[in-house]
Amino acid sequence: MLNNDSFSQPDPARSTWEQRVAAALRGLRYGSVEIVVHDGRVVQIERREKWRMDQEPARSGPRSTTPVS
Repeated sequence: MLNNDSFSQPDPARSTWEQRVAAALRGLRYGSVEIVVHDGRVVQIERREKWRMDQEPARSGPRSTTPVS
């Protein structure tokens, strides 16, 4: 399992794409990092971060159709 702590400091021995992947992982709590490879070369790195909002508790009873003013 990867640990975000290992990506906190840039490493001059890493290649550019490795540094960019590490940067994309830095601070990511929920989501994904996708690496696109063409002809054996990394050509694109995408970061998708998920944010889940707290949902309001379900209301009991029928819903009101009256517009809120």
